[in-house]
Amino acid sequence: MLVIAVISIGSAYAVKAGAALSRHDAEQELLAVGIEFQNALRSFAATSPPGAPRAPRTLDDLLRDPRHPATIRHLRRLPHDPLTGKRDWMVVRSPQGIVAIHSAAAGTPLKSASFDRDLGHLEGERKSYRDWLFIGPEAQRPQ
Repeated sequence: MLVIAVISIGSAYAVKAGAALSRHDAEQELLAVGIEFQNALRSFAATSPPGAPRAPRTLDDLLRDPRHPATIRHLRRLPHDPLTGKRDWMVVRSPQGIVAIHSAAAGTPLKSASFDRDLGHLEGERKSYRDWLFIGPEAQRPQ
C-alpha cells in the first residue's frame, strides 16, 4: 500500500511539472510570435506612402499591404495563438488602425521579468495574457 501511495504522489507531481513545462513553452512561443507582430507593425508603418495610414485596418493588411500596387508582405502567414491554438488574436485599435495585438487567452502568465529588449514594456506582474500587448510604433507605450 505504501508503495502505491508513493507512486501515486510521484505521478501527480510529474503531471503538474509537465503541465507547467508545457505552459512555459507556450509562453515562449507566444513571445516569439509577439515579436513577429511588433516587427510587422513597424514594417507597415515604415513603408507607408505619403498620406497613407501608418497602421493596418485589419490583420490581413499585414499579409498583403493594400496601399501598394506590388505585393508587400509584413507577415507571411497569420500564426496560431500558442495558448488557444486558434487564430483568435485580439487587436487594439486607434482611429489610425491596429496599434497593438494580444492573445485571447485569459490565464495568468508565469513570466514577469527578464523579457527581451523589444518586449521590455511587459515587465512586471500581469493578471492575464491579454495584458501582454505586442505594440506597433503608432501605439502609446503602456506603463
